[in-house]
Amino acid sequence: MIGETMRHTPQWIVAITVLLSALAMLTGRAGESPAPRPSTVRPATIDAVLARAVDRNVVPGVVAVVADKDHILYTGAFGMMDVAKNKPMQKDAIFRIASMTKPVTTVAAMMLIEEGKLSLDDPVAKYIPSFKNRPVVASYNPKTGAFTTKAATQEVRIRHLLSNTSGLAYTFANDEANRIQQKLKKNSDELPLLYEPGSQWTYGASARVMGVIIQKITGKGLDQFFRERIFKALALEDTDFAVPADKMNRLATVHRRRSGKLVEEPNPEKVQWGVAGDGGLNSTAADYIRFLQMFLNDGKTGAVTMLRPASIQAMASNQIGDVIVRQQVTTDPSWSRSFPIGAGRDKFGFGFQIATSNKENPNLRAPGSYTWVGIFNTHFWVDPQRGIAAVILMQVLPFYDEDCIQLYQDFEAAVGRELQTG
Repeated sequence: MIGETMRHTPQWIVAITVLLSALAMLTGRAGESPAPRPSTVRPATIDAVLARAVDRNVVPGVVAVVADKDHILYTGAFGMMDVAKNKPMQKDAIFRIASMTKPVTTVAAMMLIEEGKLSLDDPVAKYIPSFKNRPVVASYNPKTGAFTTKAATQEVRIRHLLSNTSGLAYTFANDEANRIQQKLKKNSDELPLLYEPGSQWTYGASARVMGVIIQKITGKGLDQFFRERIFKALALEDTDFAVPADKMNRLATVHRRRSGKLVEEPNPEKVQWGVAGDGGLNSTAADYIRFLQMFLNDGKTGAVTMLRPASIQAMASNQIGDVIVRQQVTTDPSWSRSFPIGAGRDKFGFGFQIATSNKENPNLRAPGSYTWVGIFNTHFWVDPQRGIAAVILMQVLPFYDEDCIQLYQDFEAAVGRELQTG
């Protein structure tokens, strides 16, 4: 029938039809909209920001990458990855990404939820009996550290772990938890809850507890589950809790800022972090950006579906209602400054802090963007509105070091300006 129709169609219409068909083959399959044009950024603009930070001794070395859902838009490496050994920073340098492990743990949890092996409303005590009847702090005296407890009115649930509203807090970023821990001599995830689950937001060991639950459900070590279900599917060849001996020459050293000067800590002969849901992974900028591109592609990577779009949306949506992300005030300035940017207004999803405004600087990430961090000043964000993700990796303590945060925001603003003008 098609051939018969073409024989009775004027030649000029046939020619146009053939031309349009050819164009469709070049831009996309016939009947479908052409793929969106990839965003563009000028490397020189971002290079200048990173190079200037190294020149001014803000950081000894840095690697950054920007991508849309299908393309790497920018990769840059500046400075040194090992100053004492005079080794220039490489784009494939391996970094300790610490709490950037948490979103990976959340992905693992969402996989189990999709498979029906876990529910957001499961009580944590179903898997970890010590959470049954966990008391909550009733009163606390900040002058003396004295406290009293009461029975909680509800149980800690999986959704509370994933949104950091469980009542657990890290002692380095919460004076109340720090003082209580000093009295009880327990781990931070064994302390009384600071508040009724779901009623406040604090940064703590919730993802560590989530990691234990994942291991109990799967019967596998968290490292094994990550490798089999996440790293292999995403081709993350340089991401693991341990750095193999043949890759140690790519591991960037850590520096501490002391009295305004950067002091290098030599790498040990072996790097084997404890396997935990809240930290310990080592990775590269290239690996982590592939992980983030999965989110830009609604849970897919190539032909493989990692998560359903609904799960991605849940992770990237407000899961704490009227609660807000509060500033976490340091108890140890040599380890961490107070954090995070966006405290007092931002929301939290499952595994991610969600930006609610960029009124101060429209070049910064758009509202609805989501992010998290690692304690050695490794940072990332995903901006669905602009269709990009970005990673910037440093290895400097203390966490939220003022100079590192300024570099982070300068990098973010430079990316935003490029996307506005590209």
